Amino acid sequence: MNNMGARIIGLFLGVVVATAATQSVVGAQAIPQTSRPMKIGFIGSGNIGGTIGELLAKAGHEVFFSSRNPDNLKPLVARVGSRARAGTPKEAIAFADVVFLGVPYSSMPQIGQDYAAALKGKIVLDAGNPSVRRDGQIAEAAVAKGAGLATAEHLPGARIVRAFNQLNFKVFLSEAHRAGDRVAVPLASDDKEALTVASRLVTDAGFEPVVVGPLAAGKSFDSSQPIFLKAMTARELRAALKLP
Repeated sequence: MNNMGARIIGLFLGVVVATAATQSVVGAQAIPQTSRPMKIGFIGSGNIGGTIGELLAKAGHEVFFSSRNPDNLKPLVARVGSRARAGTPKEAIAFADVVFLGVPYSSMPQIGQDYAAALKGKIVLDAGNPSVRRDGQIAEAAVAKGAGLATAEHLPGARIVRAFNQLNFKVFLSEAHRAGDRVAVPLASDDKEALTVASRLVTDAGFEPVVVGPLAAGKSFDSSQPIFLKAMTARELRAALKLP
């Protein structure tokens, strides 16, 4: 190869490297970084927990995924990156400012038995959806009274916020930080401070929080309700739920 050919190839490779670096920087800057990083522990690190954890880590929060077998979470931690770690649920609770609860509802009695004392006083984002077909009899009462109120009975003293339960994880993956009107995430809680924190985390994840009301109002966006799995803007959600 002559000198001219080598120079051309060198210039071409330089452009490719520069372009890739620019795209990497743009991608890194696409998600606004939170001004108030928090520690979020996850009990339940499947589709919904893994997705929300990844979005919050990208926004600058520290996330702790948990499992009874933490080694199984190594691929998730590797994908999410340096702000993620994994361990047991007990370790995740001790680490966390806020706990994200995303487990099958049939697990709730055991969650309450094992972790209610540790969760007392903690803000808990409850993203689980009781399913009678999947979870059996325990789900019937939860559906009737509302999942948030049922969770509060299993975790007395925890500061429950019904959050991130109304949409499929694939919507959270595809619609986070979208241009224009963001997809709304409804919230319900009896704790005003917990609602403020949850609202900030929803915003950091790339969505618009809509406070529906107290914890009992969370039943309006449970899995048994017409708006379940429907992605809407805040205006559309407020209209659907007849909110001011």
